[in-house]
Amino acid sequence: MGFSNPVYDRDFPDPAVIRAEDSWFAYATNSSLGNIPVLRSADLVEWERAGDAMPALAPWVVGGRTWAPEVAVHGPDRFVVYYTALDKETQRQCVGRAVSSSPAGPFVDESDRPLICQEDEGGSIDASPFEDADGTRYLLWKNDGNAIGVDTWIYAQPLSDDGLELTGEPVQLIKQDQPWEGHLVEAPFLWLRDGRYYLFYSANDYGSAAYAVGYAECEGPLGPCTKPQSEPILATTDDAAGPGHCVLIEHGGRTWMVHHAWPPDAIGSALPGRTMWLTELTWDGDRPVLDGPRTHVDRSP
Repeated sequence: MGFSNPVYDRDFPDPAVIRAEDSWFAYATNSSLGNIPVLRSADLVEWERAGDAMPALAPWVVGGRTWAPEVAVHGPDRFVVYYTALDKETQRQCVGRAVSSSPAGPFVDESDRPLICQEDEGGSIDASPFEDADGTRYLLWKNDGNAIGVDTWIYAQPLSDDGLELTGEPVQLIKQDQPWEGHLVEAPFLWLRDGRYYLFYSANDYGSAAYAVGYAECEGPLGPCTKPQSEPILATTDDAAGPGHCVLIEHGGRTWMVHHAWPPDAIGSALPGRTMWLTELTWDGDRPVLDGPRTHVDRSP
């Protein structure tokens, strides 16, 4: 048995997926479906709409630009979403967090200011939570340097146990320093495998076929990190263009990368937009390998 990509064929950019309540839940950047559109699936292939996970915005937020939500599971009735939104005070994209007792929401953020807002570095976007093997929590994100013509760094910092506050100091992990990355790196996602930490990230212009996914190897959640190769591991194919903004999930003994991509003949078009894809991740020793994006996948999740 196999399946066909995209697994959701409508605009669903910057997808993130978690497992909860015996189902899969997917979240995306704002669209006509809501501030944080949410989908639900039993099998990762067939998805149905589950509403707007955050119908009411925080006091600091200007509506219409809630981007790239990712959800940390703290328990069967406690979920924390980290999201990007436009800050009223600084007029920069900044990171906030909201809490819900249900994976479908509503997530509530009553804060009067964002959690992270590096105004002097262009703002802060693309927050991604990580829980280490010992239960310690971290948050990764990107300073939005390309908005003001400065370097973009992937940052990491420890989180409090409840996931609501940053502790310690932020650490810079990687920045754009390879030709294929263009002017930016973004969309971090940290993965632990056999004691090794892999930092997956996207780079280049999200609205073009040059957008792609690379990785770095890190000594720990706070680095240091190195890029072992100078080419992306997931890039444009005949089936899909500009794949990126990924998360990894495990199911049925295999690892899958969830990401968005454009139709090759409709790059940058509002319809259908960036749709949601699944690409299996395998390993060649310690090196991650992705055969895709492919429209037809022989094995089911």
